[in-house]
Amino acid sequence: MRIDVLTLFPEMFESPLNHSILKRAKEAGIVDIVLTNIRDSSKDKHKKVDDRPYGGGPGMVMMCQPVFDCFEQVEKLSPDKPRVILLTPQGKPFTQKLAAELAGEKRLILIAGHYEGFDERIRTGLNAEQISIGDYVLSGGELAAMVIIDAVVRLLPGALGDGESAEDETFSETADGGSTSLTAGGLEYPQYTRPEIFREMKVPEVLLSGHHGEIEKWRRQQSLERTRQNRPDLLKENRGNAL
Repeated sequence: MRIDVLTLFPEMFESPLNHSILKRAKEAGIVDIVLTNIRDSSKDKHKKVDDRPYGGGPGMVMMCQPVFDCFEQVEKLSPDKPRVILLTPQGKPFTQKLAAELAGEKRLILIAGHYEGFDERIRTGLNAEQISIGDYVLSGGELAAMVIIDAVVRLLPGALGDGESAEDETFSETADGGSTSLTAGGLEYPQYTRPEIFREMKVPEVLLSGHHGEIEKWRRQQSLERTRQNRPDLLKENRGNAL
């Protein structure tokens, strides 16, 4: 997979892309992540990329010319047709289902906005879909792009050391919406490791029993209870699944 990121701050990606799973995936040739600075495409002598909004209002809006020129330059770098994504609060919510869907693409182009947002003609002219990672305000789309990259890359074949580890997690599901984890769309059950007792806190006996049927039953019960307490909305969304 190739992921192009159009951004005003490519240096923000240096650390996240060079550690852990993303680093290993790049080194293994599983994913190629290319950063391009939108400002380099500005025709303004001061490399300006934003201007005041028509009709008045606060903030500045990213201009068409630098983004279009940057996109067209980057699009030519690979023969694969890209899926184009704008990171914006106006977008549809980013979910594990969408991450799995994006992981099936050969190429993504992520455009990270800044300031007050994009000139609307960027969205319509580039036929870009809008994605939001949550109902809160960030300083720019760079952090959102990092979240999407991480969530997508770890789903690519070979990106993780354990072939099953991406499937047995909270929110794990296939691109068609089918659940693949024990949690079936709920929150993941509690996890424990050695030692068995730490500061008088003990690992549940069932996990030490070696009885796999009882362990699975306990995990399902814990997942359901944790979901009821912390994310009851997930239960409503997954009424068709057996938790």
